[in-house]
Amino acid sequence: MKIALMDSGSGLLAAAAAVRRLRPDAGLVLSSDPDGMPWGPRTPADLTERALAVARHAAAHRPDALIVACNTASVHALPTLRAELEPDLPVIGTVPAIKPAATAGGPVAIWATPATTGSPYQRGLIRSFAADTEVAEVPCPGLADAVEAADDAAIAAAVAAAAALTPPDVRSVVLGCTHYELVADRIRDALQRPADPALTLYGSAEAVAAQALRRIGAEPAPAATPSRELTVLLSGRAGTLPETALAYEEGRLLAGTDARSAAPTGAAVPAPGEAAAQPTR
Repeated sequence: MKIALMDSGSGLLAAAAAVRRLRPDAGLVLSSDPDGMPWGPRTPADLTERALAVARHAAAHRPDALIVACNTASVHALPTLRAELEPDLPVIGTVPAIKPAATAGGPVAIWATPATTGSPYQRGLIRSFAADTEVAEVPCPGLADAVEAADDAAIAAAVAAAAALTPPDVRSVVLGCTHYELVADRIRDALQRPADPALTLYGSAEAVAAQALRRIGAEPAPAATPSRELTVLLSGRAGTLPETALAYEEGRLLAGTDARSAAPTGAAVPAPGEAAAQPTR
């Protein structure tokens, strides 16, 4: 079994680690785009073109499923990716965990990139899944970039700024960017109030990993013999995990396997193919 994951950068680490925990015997293909990141400021057409190239690089290694471990790419590029790759290669998108967070009870805060905050896409999800719930949209400028760079001071500043914008009575926080899951504990620490220990963060990593297994008819097997197959593709070039990935628990988990070189290639109850995100840790 082989599962591929794609993102512009390190946002795929959380979902890749979740796959590794569910199926240690699965080979992994991590396809990112350091040459083209960040994807967020790109136009939808430009982003889709970059995402399609990254997906093609991953597909050339013949995985059994492809996880689009990026909220922005899932919004703009998922239909194009599926049109080209399915049904031969199941493509699993990532959506913010607004539905399960609202179901658990509000008030809810959604931490997301400035481009996503207030967007028609996010507002549509709120109308569909949290119409009767008090929701605060919290922009997190600089947080994804700080996580990507593993810049501790910048992460602390961005988390503190977003925490200051978060209403004090929220019960659930949706992590609306896959990068944020890598610093979930720091976000929780910034928001946690001694008088209210029930605060829950909702991410997508575990859910998309489980959805990928379901799409290929596989069951979780956390006790399976670990695979040593880890293929890293950097804008199509064979590579290794970036040093910044090792700043995170998820990256260190993946680095516990041997990265095998690969020749560069040429080029919630969810809707089908999407995963309803679950609470983090």
